[in-house]
Amino acid sequence: MSEQYAYVPHRLLRSRVRDVASGAEGELMAVINENVSDSVTHEHWMELAYIRSASGREFTTAVDNIEAAGGADGHR
Repeated sequence: MSEQYAYVPHRLLRSRVRDVASGAEGELMAVINENVSDSVTHEHWMELAYIRSASGREFTTAVDNIEAAGGADGHR
């Protein structure tokens, strides 16, 4: 499998977000459309959100799992 990806613009980039699946919060660093397939013949593309937590560690989640966290822009 070759590494394939493309950056995707998102309205919450560089904003504080929450991963609704885990409840974890952090700053949305990037949204990337990635080929996550382990097959050479069948590609499977998925938009992943890269979030940096307060500890500095980044984690990923499906982009559909993120929402704005607290503050003035605390709505979806």
